[in-house]
Formats: sequence, structure tokens, C-alpha cells
Amino acid sequence: MMGNRKEITATLSAALEKKINLYNDPRIYWAKEVTFDYSTNHAVRVDYMKFVPVNNSVSGIEKGDFYCYEVKSSVEDFHSGHGLNFLGDYNYIVMPEDVYQEVSKEIPYYVGVYTSSGGELECTKKAKRHDRTRPVSEMLLMMFRSVARERRRR
Repeated sequence: MMGNRKEITATLSAALEKKINLYNDPRIYWAKEVTFDYSTNHAVRVDYMKFVPVNNSVSGIEKGDFYCYEVKSSVEDFHSGHGLNFLGDYNYIVMPEDVYQEVSKEIPYYVGVYTSSGGELECTKKAKRHDRTRPVSEMLLMMFRSVARERRRR
């Protein structure tokens, strides 16, 4: 995947948004740039998050799963120390195929990978469940805040 870091990130992000919600279905709950602990010295931001409830009952929502996605455009970006925030039940890194070839042995066993070699995203490695440490209420609130921020930007 050729281009500068900003272009590659934009291309991967657009492909991921399409993958997360291909038909713009309002029943797909997702947000981008979701910040946690924002009023502290150790705020963390997840590039994309999706929530999949079991159903719309109270227990179905409580038992729902969070999917977190981190977009990495280069080996340098992967090693930058920023943005490998795996807060979900299922966590993925989205990167160009050539970057994955270089860093594959550094990716935690439970983290999945989506790769692109210029077009569609392909699931190269499936994520394994990783019990999250944050409650559903906090996760949903932070997603809600991010969506509200995006709405204000328009």
C-alpha cells in the first residue's frame, strides 16, 4: 500500500467504516475516536468501537460485546506507543499487508488483524475473546460522547 501515512490511515479508516457498517444500518452501534479517562493524565483513545448487544433486553445489553479497532499505517506507527488500546471483548489492528508481515510476531495472541493490500479489508487473524475491565455503562457512555462530538462537527 503506497502513499503517505495520512493517506494510508484515511484509506484504511474508510475501508473499516465500510466493513463495520456496509449498509449504514442504524442498528449497528459504532463510534470513532472514543476517548477513555479523558480528564486524566493517561487518557486513551480507541480509533473505532462497535457494540453488539445479544438483544435489546437489559440482560442482552449487559451481555453484549465490544469490538475495538486500531488503525496502524506503518511499522513506525505500530511502534509509536500510541493507540494500541485493547479495551474490548474483541480487539483488532487494521494495517497494510506489508506492515503486518513485519510486526506479526509482536501482536498479542488475542488481538485480531485486518489487512489491506490496496482494496478491501481481509480478516488475516481472528481475535480471541479478551475479558474487558470496564463496565458496559462506561463503554457505551464513551461511545455516545464520541458520536455526539462527531454530530457537532457536521
